[in-house]
Amino acid sequence: MLTLQNISYIHPNKELLFDGINLTINPHDKIALIGNNGIGKSILLKIITKALQPSAGQITIDQTPYYVPQVFGQFNELTVAQALGIQDKLHALQQILDGNASEKNFHLLNDDWTIEERCKEALEYWNLKDIKLSEKMASLSGGQKTKVFLAGIQIHQAELILLDEPSNHLDIASRELLYQFIQNTKSTLLIISHDRKLLNLLNTVCELTTSGIHIYGGNYDFYAAQKQIESNALSHDIQNKEKALRKAKEKEQETSERQQKQDARGKKKQEKAGVARIMMNTLRNNAENSTAKIKDIHTEKIGGITEELRSLRTNIADIDQMKFGFDNAKLHKGKILFKASNLNYSFGNELLWKESLNLQINSGERIALKGANGSGKTTLIKLILGNLEGSLDEIYQAIGHAIYIDQDYSLIDNELSIYEQAQNYNTNLLQEHEVKIRLNRFLFGKDDWNKLCKSLSGGEKMRLMLCCLTIKNIAPDLIILDEPTNNLDIQNVEILTAAINEYEGTLIVVSHDEYFLKRINMNREINLS
Repeated sequence: MLTLQNISYIHPNKELLFDGINLTINPHDKIALIGNNGIGKSILLKIITKALQPSAGQITIDQTPYYVPQVFGQFNELTVAQALGIQDKLHALQQILDGNASEKNFHLLNDDWTIEERCKEALEYWNLKDIKLSEKMASLSGGQKTKVFLAGIQIHQAELILLDEPSNHLDIASRELLYQFIQNTKSTLLIISHDRKLLNLLNTVCELTTSGIHIYGGNYDFYAAQKQIESNALSHDIQNKEKALRKAKEKEQETSERQQKQDARGKKKQEKAGVARIMMNTLRNNAENSTAKIKDIHTEKIGGITEELRSLRTNIADIDQMKFGFDNAKLHKGKILFKASNLNYSFGNELLWKESLNLQINSGERIALKGANGSGKTTLIKLILGNLEGSLDEIYQAIGHAIYIDQDYSLIDNELSIYEQAQNYNTNLLQEHEVKIRLNRFLFGKDDWNKLCKSLSGGEKMRLMLCCLTIKNIAPDLIILDEPTNNLDIQNVEILTAAINEYEGTLIVVSHDEYFLKRINMNREINLS
């Protein structure tokens, strides 16, 4: 169905993104495409759809792929029908039904007499029955835009489907519909995702790296187990090489000391024996040459082991090199941080929640804030933080220092460089080299320090935000995360998970990712309807 042969791609700036990509996808395969942010996963999908041309290599494909992108802003000025590419066909059908049976209209319709019925059924499946095909995409939420394109799969009766982070922006109910579709479909799937539940529904994992695609014949849990085996083997190899390097250095030292003693004894014997000066010089030169040769042999051996060790260490996962040092609130567990009775919020004359909220948040709690899209989760966060005034409410608030990290990481100033952003949080007046050490820990090397923050990916902004918090080192009473895993790759989700689990203060997380919520040990839920 689809074959990629020696595909490479070079950015317009001449930077090689990937090279020698080979992959064969057979009918009915369900394949996950994973890899770190910036490795080129989305670009590879665009190459398959012919939206981009590869720099080298060949693509063989016998189906027109249906593509659901990760970003939908480019469709905002289009109607739903135009975005789905069915506007002309629907117009031709209406024209024929109105009596305009022209050759052009029949050509556009192409005998697709059930197009309207499929549109209705598909939109209903994705709970979009109130969405009109004539509506502008700009009027829809992020979750609705995603579901419009997912509905297009059924409308176009696609057999080869490419999905780029399809569960982003979907609430729990919509994710369940997506999971059911993936399980039940007979179509061929190639999916980029960081959603562990989704990834475990697929039967092959393809990891894209700078050295090509590595294929694992199983779901994500199988892949993770194999990667752990590889990681353990790598750690074992590193330990062995470190041991070999120590022994080689000890052997070099031992050999050097023995040679020096032998040379000294030899010199004394020669002096006692009255050996001529010219012969003494010759013997000394021979000894020095012999010592130099032995030293060269040891130096070469140590250099070889050192290079092998350096090569092995470059394969250590970035998360294992990172140090967090999250500080924790000094508040005692159980202290009331926020309490509200009959809390609500009014939009004009209408209240947001049918039933007003009675809510208490105590220090040390880890709360998952849940609810369908539009249920008021972000509004409740702003009420808790005191950024909005509620109605019909009695509020007690004792939150001294709170950190709210939204989906766009708006605490980061996009016009600053990475180093300037870090210095903005340097309230403890750390020395310049200390700030740079922290940046290095979070994988921002000296080549990155002058980059503007607006050029960073979501995962990079998340890492920079975590780095800034460790630089500031003020213990927050409360951390609030709003959809923190959206647009993060698996590596950065792991980094975020590790950081959150080191924090022992009060935590509120808005997320539809049940696997992520489980891993960060949430102990309470607030459900909004």
